[in-house]
Amino acid sequence: MKILWLDLNSSYAHSSLALPALHAQIATDNSIEWEIVSATINENVGMVTNSIYHHQPDIIGATNWLFNHEQLLHILSRAKALLPHCVIVLGGPEFLGDNEDFLRKNPFVSSVFRGEGEEVFPQWLPYWQQPGKWNAITGLCYLDDNQQYHDNGIARVMDFARLVSPEKSRFFNWSKPFVQLETTRGCFNTCAFCVSGGEKPVRTLPIETIRERLVEIRRHGIKNVRVLDRTFNYNNKRAKELLNLFLEFSPDIRFHLEIHPALLSEELKLELAGLPKGLLHLEAGIQSLREPVLERSRRIGRLSDALDGLKYLCSLDNMETHADLIAGLPLYHLSEIFEDVHTLAGYGAGEIQLESLKLLPGTEMRRRAEELGIQYAPLPPYEVLQTKEISVDELQTARYLSRLLDGFYNAPTWQNITRTLMLENECFLQDFLNHLIQIGVIDHPLSLERRGLILYEFCKQHYPEYQTLVSIAWIEAGMSLKKLPAEKVKTKRQLPPETWTTVYGEYKETLRLCFLPVGQEGETGYWFGFESEIQKAEPVFKAQTLY
Repeated sequence: MKILWLDLNSSYAHSSLALPALHAQIATDNSIEWEIVSATINENVGMVTNSIYHHQPDIIGATNWLFNHEQLLHILSRAKALLPHCVIVLGGPEFLGDNEDFLRKNPFVSSVFRGEGEEVFPQWLPYWQQPGKWNAITGLCYLDDNQQYHDNGIARVMDFARLVSPEKSRFFNWSKPFVQLETTRGCFNTCAFCVSGGEKPVRTLPIETIRERLVEIRRHGIKNVRVLDRTFNYNNKRAKELLNLFLEFSPDIRFHLEIHPALLSEELKLELAGLPKGLLHLEAGIQSLREPVLERSRRIGRLSDALDGLKYLCSLDNMETHADLIAGLPLYHLSEIFEDVHTLAGYGAGEIQLESLKLLPGTEMRRRAEELGIQYAPLPPYEVLQTKEISVDELQTARYLSRLLDGFYNAPTWQNITRTLMLENECFLQDFLNHLIQIGVIDHPLSLERRGLILYEFCKQHYPEYQTLVSIAWIEAGMSLKKLPAEKVKTKRQLPPETWTTVYGEYKETLRLCFLPVGQEGETGYWFGFESEIQKAEPVFKAQTLY
């Protein structure tokens, strides 16, 4: 039996755990020959199909995700035409809902698994050619020879700790910039928009098992681990144990965690505050700063606790905390989204991620869409198009606002000046968004330099008192001193003044100096020192003169 796994990802920076997780459970079965074809969604469909064809597999397996759905089906339909006797079996988040319509529309797919596959996929393999016996396989959905739909429920691995770890598989990809690690499976929360809202119970790995896996991960030189736990701190005692474990791998590994700010105990706050800088990168699930929105979304945790927790996390200078909002949630208005963005900027969130709600298969919110007054796209990525509270045009504005945040607030170079402009000018965000739309760049990729030019020109026209701050950000990013944001900078034969106040770095006579004057007299301003040609590097020294 030859199994070919089609590993189709959105980019080469990402790698699915599905194949190594499945293969690890049956790696010792010598009767199975495994092959893999890896590709991204941007590659030529014909070339990927050709690679599959030359392997002549008996079974083709793949994971169907939100963002590979369309390309995956194009490839598999071609593969089935070339290999009519092969069996195509799929799994993944796309199959957490009702799968009958999918199977009828895509007859080249033999069956799909709903849920967790590590135990049930090996149970299915002995009967891959005997559909009459598939009714005993939990989680399997298929059409029989009479085109009758069979739905065998959902598969759950109840003894999560007994699974062979994906890292034991020869298909585990160690070449990526990060690896993913589950320390728990399932979620305590009940969020109506999330596929994990129904994943009960929460199952955990012993700390010693996690330690052994991290030792192996470190042995391979991996520097970043994304912990896939839905809520890292659902249990504060276990969260503390994990933090102590992660400390054992500092500074070799940095850990990315999803944390619920409403559930932070005082003890855990102290633990987080005492960690070395850079050990953690936090994603704080907040979704909305509105109590009615969170209640309608069935998200556990009091809003007041969530805001207090988020404010605390953002105040920690030993880690970066990102916060996310979701446009399109029931009861969430556009004006409230703008206000919440301002609030998160005031907290000092390391990034503000504004996403559009997607009604994913298997979620409560998708099942109740009509009742909740939500209209959504029937095809992936299932984005919300309109709700009772937010119109089509307003959702488009929210998407544009997301682009603005990604390009300016979430870019370290422009974050401080963008935050300052937002917090000191109530209308800035809307004004700047309107400007980006008007000049036709809001939906286009922009270089860091182009963004700086746009921001400087906008401030010069509408917020002139902030020009200097944009110029400082421009200089400190090491950008050209011959372009507009550096129009006031003096570079020729600059000698240090008698006195200045050092902001950072250490002055040496070998440094090349430039001076950015502030005010009419031209004597007050900022000095920057460069170790090489001024136009080619970031400054290593900064000082200020005040008269």
